[in-house]
Amino acid sequence: MESRYFTIHSHPKGLPTRDVFSLESRTLPALEAGEVRVRNRWLSVDPYMRGRMDGVTTYVEPFTLGQPLEGAAIGEVLESRDERFSPGDLVAHMGGWRDVAQLPGSGLQALPDLEVPPQAFLGVLGMPGMTAWTGLNRIAQLKEGERVLVSAASGAVGSLAVQLAKAKGCHVVGIAGAPEKLEWLESLGVRAVSYRDKDARQLGADLHDASPEGVDVYYENVGGICLEAALDNIRVGARIAVCGLIDGYNAETPSPGPSNLSRLLIRRARMEGFIVTDAQNWEHYPTFLKDVGPLVAQGKLDYKETVEDGLERTPDAFLKLFEGGNTGKMLVRL
Repeated sequence: MESRYFTIHSHPKGLPTRDVFSLESRTLPALEAGEVRVRNRWLSVDPYMRGRMDGVTTYVEPFTLGQPLEGAAIGEVLESRDERFSPGDLVAHMGGWRDVAQLPGSGLQALPDLEVPPQAFLGVLGMPGMTAWTGLNRIAQLKEGERVLVSAASGAVGSLAVQLAKAKGCHVVGIAGAPEKLEWLESLGVRAVSYRDKDARQLGADLHDASPEGVDVYYENVGGICLEAALDNIRVGARIAVCGLIDGYNAETPSPGPSNLSRLLIRRARMEGFIVTDAQNWEHYPTFLKDVGPLVAQGKLDYKETVEDGLERTPDAFLKLFEGGNTGKMLVRL
């Protein structure tokens, strides 16, 4: 059986261009003991993948030039030499960016038994949803009725973070860009603030108008002017959960830090970065599913997906993440 996959043959500088990605194919070998062959149905593309293209080890190993790129995927088992999996089973795994994956059975997880679409386990009930839940509950230790600010609030992580905070009776402000994203956030009961065509001072003033008493929790997905504006609005004892800093992912030189970092000291605030896949975080995934899974199954959480069709569109879907081209989770449907 042939497997088509995307790879890169050089490390991009700045924002990758479409020609960095190469669609190639290979004939898969016969299954060895313990291996499983899966036809992918849904692929995830995520901002963290940009860092893996630089050839430098951070909290995750870099992609190997010339080899299939990796990412979360949902697929159907075609053939199995692992007794835990049978043809027809739907599984989650990290063999994305390709149409057919051949992996050790240890790298597959059967989908939980919930009445939700399978691709939900790549978004609202997958790593993005778990990231939102972890940042609010484990890192920021959110309490009922607090004031919450979320950057990239219409994205896969941010859109769930604002709704989980609303469910705790919090006053929630979300930063986004496009008018339709702002409208969606407002429909969720979130005070939406645009970052477009503003500097940190202007954005900070708008955030103050949206939450005059400041914010107790800031969920950080962006960095740059969003972080600087947020620091001007934190309350005494505020907690900042740093999930991502997408503003600098394609920077070719180090970005300057916020000029008002002293606000952390003045406000006796805490800022903590976290990686959701670290064992001490991911071990709480069953608790997350217990809390959030029923809300999704019952339609009590409004989550959105932006879908590109066809394996060939995978790089385009990925690049749109850095152009604000998605509302909610960006997915590729095969």
